[in-house]
Amino acid sequence: MADDTRQKIIIDTDPGQDDAAAILLALASPELDVLGITAVAGNVPLDLTARNARIICELAERRDVPVFAGAAGPLTRPLVTAEHVHGKSGLDGPALDEPTMAMQVEDASAFIVRSILENEEQSVTLCALGPLTNIAEALHDAPEIAGRVREIVLMGGGFFEGGNITPAAEFNIYVDPEAADIVFRSGIPIVMMPLDVTHKVLTTRVRTERIAQLPSRAAKALSEMLLFFERFDEEKYGTDGGPLHDPCVIAYLLKPDLFSGRMCNVEIETMSELTRGMTVVDWWGVTGQAANAMVMRDVDAEGFFELLTSRLDTGFSRRD
Repeated sequence: MADDTRQKIIIDTDPGQDDAAAILLALASPELDVLGITAVAGNVPLDLTARNARIICELAERRDVPVFAGAAGPLTRPLVTAEHVHGKSGLDGPALDEPTMAMQVEDASAFIVRSILENEEQSVTLCALGPLTNIAEALHDAPEIAGRVREIVLMGGGFFEGGNITPAAEFNIYVDPEAADIVFRSGIPIVMMPLDVTHKVLTTRVRTERIAQLPSRAAKALSEMLLFFERFDEEKYGTDGGPLHDPCVIAYLLKPDLFSGRMCNVEIETMSELTRGMTVVDWWGVTGQAANAMVMRDVDAEGFFELLTSRLDTGFSRRD
């Protein structure tokens, strides 16, 4: 029997090993009702992100979760990808079977619009793990959905921490700043997980070994993904492990007290080549502009990894 108390979410994503961790965390959590997964071009091109989303669903033994392909590139710009971080497939690390579950025929933005209109107002949360192109297209096609979305929880941007693709910009916002500008101006409640938070959530050796010791196929595959994924940031930042960005979005839905921040005005730089995609966060309230996002800055990293590890342990079939 369906549990009507579950929180309805749509995961908009460009998998990506850290996206995989976020999706697995969501699928392992009975509090969440994943209505669907919408793929967008970002870390790798769309054909691979759509493939990878289905691979992750099959790792989780959740072929019932529909996957929709969306935008193959930004609204107005050439696509920038991140194979240098994620590998050619986006999920480099483990040996993974090709997915057997079918793609949905419906376009991702159309699915987002339909889901928001068919469900009760303020009942659907959009979990954005990649560039915001699909959500911007949905808002363009059906502006009336803005007043019906419960909130958008997104991984993107940075302020005190700077950027990770340029000195000023985080990758997801940099890839499609025009889409991000549309989303941040939409009036939808936004919770923003910037690099300021995600750079505090590191896949240390101890943490990844705990995941590797879990018995499920999903957990073992994820541990191998993380070993590949972290090598780029370990070299870049000189840390034990790399930032695990995207699962912060799902962890917030499950345990919001793990995070702290404040309401701020956030604007997106779309004109300057020097600072393209910068999230200009008015942390100190100097502009007098109305706040449009809850910007997180701190996280209980140990609590985050305890949540992730425990859900990976209990959420999937225990088989060697």
